[in-house]
Amino acid sequence: MRNSIFALLSSFLFLACATNKPSLAAEKAPQLRFLNQIEIPFNTSFQNTTIGGLSGIDYDAKNDLYYLACDDRSIYQEARFYTASIAIQNNAISEVAFKNTYRLQNEQGESFANWETTPNLSTDPEDLRYNAKTKSLLWTSEGARVLSSGKKVLQNPALTIMDTKGTYVTEMKLPENLQVQEIEKGPRNNGTLEGLTFDFDYKNCFANLEEPLFEDGPQSNLNTGGLIRLYQFDTQKNQNIAQFGYRLEPIAKAPSPAGAFAVNGISAIQYYGINQLLVVERSYSTGTQACTVKIFLCDLKNATDVKNSTSLLVNSIQLASKKLILNLDELGIFIDNIEGITFGPRLENGNRSLVLVSDNNFSEKQKTQFLLFEVIE
Repeated sequence: MRNSIFALLSSFLFLACATNKPSLAAEKAPQLRFLNQIEIPFNTSFQNTTIGGLSGIDYDAKNDLYYLACDDRSIYQEARFYTASIAIQNNAISEVAFKNTYRLQNEQGESFANWETTPNLSTDPEDLRYNAKTKSLLWTSEGARVLSSGKKVLQNPALTIMDTKGTYVTEMKLPENLQVQEIEKGPRNNGTLEGLTFDFDYKNCFANLEEPLFEDGPQSNLNTGGLIRLYQFDTQKNQNIAQFGYRLEPIAKAPSPAGAFAVNGISAIQYYGINQLLVVERSYSTGTQACTVKIFLCDLKNATDVKNSTSLLVNSIQLASKKLILNLDELGIFIDNIEGITFGPRLENGNRSLVLVSDNNFSEKQKTQFLLFEVIE
């Protein structure tokens, strides 16, 4: 009973304190026209690894090369990333050809340990981005917060810089509110640094939480979306310089059975223009195989910098604005666990292309999809 009363009180405080609504989104927003998709068959093998768990994607335009994050926690094979080429002909993806795979290395130049046997020395890769100025890669790890009778893991998330072969270079300094704690303060398990993107001159990068910090209120439910933070980092100083509040959408569909697992969070972001990001919100509910994926244009121009705010619930803040660009349910095709987004090459008509990729969680019930869109501006 006490837990129920506490939950009701927390919900009341969440609604009462976070009264500021997002500012109006920019009037001019792009349209996304779906062109086609291609699937990678389950358990496809490449250079003695299993293609799957693709949780991030970025495009090196100069070399016409894609980088793909894999979220294998060294369970199937060593934690790794891939390079690939994606052939686009007649405004459609005709082939995805994997080129190389590289193991992720820790500071000692070693591979990360298997999550199931040595969790404290493992990693949870989620996204990566190519820096064309420094010819390096930046990648995120969610870390872990597991407190159970059989396992205790308190592992901080990380933003790591490496070369294009996976060799560790350095790490960005993360703010204090990203330190994983045993008490309910800071990041939730599997809800920390998920998406990542550079601005166009690589002076800044942005990263997002997938779900709210404990102190920023409850997770999304069927009625209300939670509050998460977007982080801006200075890539010269490798440190956080600003944070912004963003309200998620409610969970899209009720789980079956009632009370089973359901979630909505940001799975990927892509820099769009000054103060603007394309934000991918992905909702999944038990009992529904497909995900509900929505792409928003997020504008940070009038959002309050909450870097020094201990909670999004206590402070009077202006949230980042958001405008729905596309609900992928409208495409009329099966949409899986979309976790990566990047601009690709220009199409024949000069418009930008946009590529999405899904993470199949190494499950035969899920799909590894590459989806191609035309950006109409």
